[in-house]
Amino acid sequence: MAAFGTVFMPEMVLATFDNNQWSEAKFVASDSIQMHPGAHVLHYSSTCFEGLKAFRHADGGVYIFRMDENIKRMQQSSRLLNLPAFTTEQLSSMIIDAVRKYQDEVPQPPGSMYIRPTHIGTEPSIGKAAAPSATSMLYVLLSPVGDYFSGGAKPLRLLLAEDGMRCAPHMGMIKSGGNYASALGPILQAKAQHNADQILFCPDGDVQETGAANFILIDGNEIITKGLDSSFLHGITRATLLTLAADLGMKVSERELPVSELLERAAKPGTEAALSGTAAVLTPVGTLIHHEQEFTVGTGEAGPTTMKLRQALNEIQWGNREDTHGWLTKV
Repeated sequence: MAAFGTVFMPEMVLATFDNNQWSEAKFVASDSIQMHPGAHVLHYSSTCFEGLKAFRHADGGVYIFRMDENIKRMQQSSRLLNLPAFTTEQLSSMIIDAVRKYQDEVPQPPGSMYIRPTHIGTEPSIGKAAAPSATSMLYVLLSPVGDYFSGGAKPLRLLLAEDGMRCAPHMGMIKSGGNYASALGPILQAKAQHNADQILFCPDGDVQETGAANFILIDGNEIITKGLDSSFLHGITRATLLTLAADLGMKVSERELPVSELLERAAKPGTEAALSGTAAVLTPVGTLIHHEQEFTVGTGEAGPTTMKLRQALNEIQWGNREDTHGWLTKV
């Protein structure tokens, strides 16, 4: 089977901003865009994106999960990058039109249609290092994907890094390509030197996030994760799981989590840790690496609460549990 996110539908929906107005959105070939080599995005990283999914239910209907929240976050990213503003209605129509056109290609669960809205600055000006792009391109790509857990949910190994950050603090809550690129060096180094799957960035001992996911600690009936601020990404899957945890009667703690407390709690029987994100939903963490020492989290395997939360979310996405929070949009 093709690697996750490498297969695309033949067409995407695209709109452009020029002369202070948006063009009508239209379907174009998804394997080609026209852009000047001096485009702002290629030199000054004026780019943001989102990742969300559409699911096929047993009745044959196709439903998009938490589209409103993804659009809201992309509007925020665009605003903070000083890219042209777009309306909620504009992007929601583009997403729904794209999914509707290819609804027959949406896989059965546990597969889904991954949706990637992208917004880039296109003004051809290499003199605008300190000024925003006056033109932009907004498009929606679709990629049918299988289960991220094919082959089993193997618990991850995380290296705790207290001497660096994933990205500049004021860029943390922007879903921008440069943030992911800036984390690649430390991640690759962690893999080579410690056989780690990911780095958990903990600047000055403050547990934050990995290169591409939010971190969650589960201690008995309590779920703990860093309280929201501008230094890290406000994950929509994270918010969803915290809501589901509260629905299950769990205590939800959004607060500072020092490395010392994390390691102390992780050693206790029954403790679980996981990473949350759109692609993997909730991935168990089995080992924490700190100062050349390895610490097993709980049993070192996927914990029951982690898998219960993941299942609860999947059941809503797949239409097997009532959507009491209004998270699904029918195509």
